[in-house]
Amino acid sequence: MRFFVNFIIISLISFSLCSREIGETEITTEDGIEVFQDEKFYLLKKNVKIESDNFTLSADDVKIDFDKSLYDITNLYAKGEVDFFSKEFGISSNGDILNFRVKIEKLRVEGQGSKLLTKDVEMFSDGFIEVNNQNGDFLLKGLNSKLINESIVIIANSIDGSFVDKDDKKEITFLKVIDEKISYVKNNDTEMYAKKINFDYDTSIIELIDDVIIIRNEEKITGDYGTLDTRNNSYKIKSNNQNKVKVIIQNNE
Repeated sequence: MRFFVNFIIISLISFSLCSREIGETEITTEDGIEVFQDEKFYLLKKNVKIESDNFTLSADDVKIDFDKSLYDITNLYAKGEVDFFSKEFGISSNGDILNFRVKIEKLRVEGQGSKLLTKDVEMFSDGFIEVNNQNGDFLLKGLNSKLINESIVIIANSIDGSFVDKDDKKEITFLKVIDEKISYVKNNDTEMYAKKINFDYDTSIIELIDDVIIIRNEEKITGDYGTLDTRNNSYKIKSNNQNKVKVIIQNNE
């Protein structure tokens, strides 16, 4: 069943003249709304703005899946200069395409210059960023992918991981970082380079695989494989060739 809600434009103009009440969702759009009642979705066209208790969003075009009513949103798909903010979930995001699965709190943003920010984590990519706010899983893929928080900087084409809320902060518990050229991780006073970098919070070990470089203070060590124990602040470097491990110590005195 398909029909156009022609009166929506008039209604929306009246909405803008009075403040939105708690529990209400306010939608404004230049080209109106097209509702597919049986399929349970509707389309919003041109210069769309949505404001609800849970989030605000602006985009060129938006498709919304709903459950019991138009305001019972289950999935939101937006494209074209998307700007999203949710105080409840602690997320703001910008990109060319955004998909927000409301019930499971999973958000994906795509396109060049995509950005997703939480209170203490910043994520950037020219590919896509995906975050599940319920279980803490995140994935960044594409050129110029970067994750930054208070203690770590990660740059690679693929950043796969998860975090937990601890002491009102997001703490990374798992990382799988891959870049066929080179991945980069800076953790406090240590810089690490490798094609693959893994981290497991339970073991407190950062594992570096292929074209490994560890830089700390005045030391620079290179090899094929390395581990850094974040708990006792120690690290090891190995090589497929015993003569290949190289250590450079700079004397700044």
